[in-house]
This record gives sequence, C-alpha cells and structure tokens, in this order.
Amino acid sequence: MATVDRFVEVDRIMIQVAKFQSEFGKIEILQAKHTGSLIYRQGGYYQSECDSNGVSVAPYIHGIFGLLAQARAEDVLMIGCGGGSLGTMLDRAGARVTIVDIDPTAFFIARKYFGLPRKIECHVADGSNFLHAVRHRYDAIVLDAYTGGDIPHHLCSESFFGLAQMRLDNSCGCLIGNVCARNDRDTIPRRIAAKLSNVWADVRLLDTPGIWNRNALLLAGQVKELAPPMMLMPPEVGSNDIVRELDRLRFTPWQLPEHEPYRPPHQRGRRSVRA
Repeated sequence: MATVDRFVEVDRIMIQVAKFQSEFGKIEILQAKHTGSLIYRQGGYYQSECDSNGVSVAPYIHGIFGLLAQARAEDVLMIGCGGGSLGTMLDRAGARVTIVDIDPTAFFIARKYFGLPRKIECHVADGSNFLHAVRHRYDAIVLDAYTGGDIPHHLCSESFFGLAQMRLDNSCGCLIGNVCARNDRDTIPRRIAAKLSNVWADVRLLDTPGIWNRNALLLAGQVKELAPPMMLMPPEVGSNDIVRELDRLRFTPWQLPEHEPYRPPHQRGRRSVRA
C-alpha cells in the first residue's frame, strides 16, 4: 500500500472503473488506458497497482515478495490489504496467507477488482488488536498499513514490534515493513529502524538513496543472510521498470545520532500527497 507516485505515472490517461465511500475515505478504482493495469487510490494516494492477473506492478511489492522467497516464508501475515496483490502473488507461490485490514471495503475491492483469491483468510481488525488476539506464530509479518500518507503511529511503536516478535516463529521469523521516504534527509525509515533494534538484534534497511519519494523496506528478525531481491513473478506490464528499480536497492546504514530521538509520523506533520 501507499505506493509513491514515482511508480505510477500521474500524467497518463486514467479511466474510473468504480468509486466507494468507506469509513476511512473515498476509494477510486482506476484503469490505465495504455496498459490496462488497475489502480487502487484512496484519499489521493495510490495504494496498489496490478495487471489483469493480480500481479503487482509496484517494485517494492516485488522486493517484499523476493525477500519472503529467500526467507522461505510459507505462512505469512499481511497487515494492510489495499488491492491485495502481494497476497495474490504469495498464494500463487504456494504460501499460506492471512490478511488483516481495518477497512472491510478493502477486502471487497481486492476480491472483486484485483483478483484476491477467496481462499485467503481475511480479518477486519486493527493490526495490533489482531496480534493481541491470536496465538499463532507466523514465518513472516508484512507491515504495509497506511492512513493517508503515514503509518499509524501505534503500528510503528516499540510495543507493537515487541508484540509482533511474539507472533513470529523463533527459528525463521522476520518482519518486513514498507516505509515511504521523501528523500535522503527523511529520517522516518531510520527512526523506525531504531525502534525495531530495541526488539530484534538484526535490523536492516533496504533503500535506494538519491531517489525522491521512494519506498524503503525495513527488515527485522532472521534477516542477516538476505540479499537484495530479484523479480520472481513478472507482471504483464512494467517488468523492465521493476527490474531496474530492484537493481537499485541497497542495504544501507540506518543508525541515528544519539541526539535524534524517535518521533512517530503523526507528530512530524503530514507529508505532501504523492499521487
């Protein structure tokens, strides 16, 4: 979710397929006229884009998918649905997938327009509340939940990360989070990494320094041996762009100076709309 506009050309011709008004804002389903790809836009932000088979055309989704393949994650919890393209791809690869989203409209849209398989277990709940309620341990947890342009502050807190750790398999479990960065001076990814490091010994930041408005990936848990991912499931459109973006991903230092305390996104003011 919350794909930055560098991956979705804002000047191309869009056709509105459907629109919905949910408790959490206006949702539009758009179709790119020249490629036929479907786009999930909510509150002015692009949350998902996929081809006619439900395969994402967002490079960061392919990055997460490639990392989960390396980690051999067979039982994955996704917090945040959007169009559900990552769940569709994981299901197609044989993984067991559970998706949690606070907005029930997201599941209806993901199934009706984006091809999310009906066999995927979906729960309408806050991610933190869901983890409190379950006792199951997952191979991986993917955090890709946004309210507008920000991750809800309680989902990037140390207490939430501690709870997530308790719901991961001790031998192979990992958490992967999508964090949007405006530029190299945006410290949000590194600040969240600092919180993760208070829970996990191994925390890594996979990023593309020098690029404005980008998706960075934070990894925690059993992640020391993971390498920058490759595209494993090409979509019908945009494959070359995805390969090019994945080739630019690098593991980068995230440590903060001691004088820079963490502040949740909601205390930093809203970022400009990316879509």
